[in-house]
Amino acid sequence: MKTRRLRDLEVSAIGMGVMGFSHGYGPTPLEDEAIELIRYAHELGCTFFDTAEGYGAGLNEELLGRAVAPFRQDVVVATKFRFAEAESLADVRRQLTAHLDASLQRLGTDYVDLYYQHRVSPDIPVEYVAEAMGELIEAGRMRGWGQSQATVEQIRRAHAVTPITAIQSEYSMMERGFEADVIPACAELGIGFVPFSPLASGFLSGKYSADRSYTGDDVRRVITRFEPGNVRANQPLLDLLHRVAEAKSATPAQVSLAWMLHKQPFHVPIPGMRTRDRIAENLGAAEIDVTDAEFADIETALDAVAIHGDRTDADIAKLRDLD
Repeated sequence: MKTRRLRDLEVSAIGMGVMGFSHGYGPTPLEDEAIELIRYAHELGCTFFDTAEGYGAGLNEELLGRAVAPFRQDVVVATKFRFAEAESLADVRRQLTAHLDASLQRLGTDYVDLYYQHRVSPDIPVEYVAEAMGELIEAGRMRGWGQSQATVEQIRRAHAVTPITAIQSEYSMMERGFEADVIPACAELGIGFVPFSPLASGFLSGKYSADRSYTGDDVRRVITRFEPGNVRANQPLLDLLHRVAEAKSATPAQVSLAWMLHKQPFHVPIPGMRTRDRIAENLGAAEIDVTDAEFADIETALDAVAIHGDRTDADIAKLRDLD
């Protein structure tokens, strides 16, 4: 597997989002199967694994910790914390330390490689968080830190206090808003960019029809890009992917990821994947070379495609009100 750098962290060019083993996309694999799948990804060269304290109420961290225990020193583990209120720097220090302690216990490790603020709270000065993060880095309890879904202003203010390792946000061929400001800021400041949902919740794999139904906690029940009318309206994007994939003897998912890797050398996508076939397919995208000419053609075609529907936190929150 080719590697990339998120500031000071060397990681596989494509990482693995682990959330789906606990919730978010319907029925989950049994624990032993999930552990085997995470280890299979590592066998194929994946060294970057992403979780959060909020995934499965901590169970996702426990799962990942058990899965990577045999090779913990050889991988980069990222997790995320969230707290909504803090009145002072001392309060931020106290809460952050408590959240980190709990995550380390669940992960079964004494340090985390990359620790993100999970959705940046507008009510807590980012400078407080950045300073507390810097202190924990100096103490050896984490190797780097980051923000999730941050604005350019939040990034610049925090980075001025403690250099940011990576920004994690949704990014794909269907969600390109961050190209206008956040990604250029990352390029300027030497910050890595970690796209979550790089395949648009699987839509860009081309394997989901308009008449498919979803159950349980599957976010595709509520995110609008999977509404039947939008699935049909977005067919031109899938047609584009299929054309390029056929020409390169690849799959639409691989083309989507290869486009993203070509876009910037500091992009490290973390698709979710829960079968051996999907793991091999997605990680294999790192070996697909997109030429500058091919990339330019894809960019031109993408600019001409209208995207219908999206994926928002507000929509995902509606799952709580569904049976």
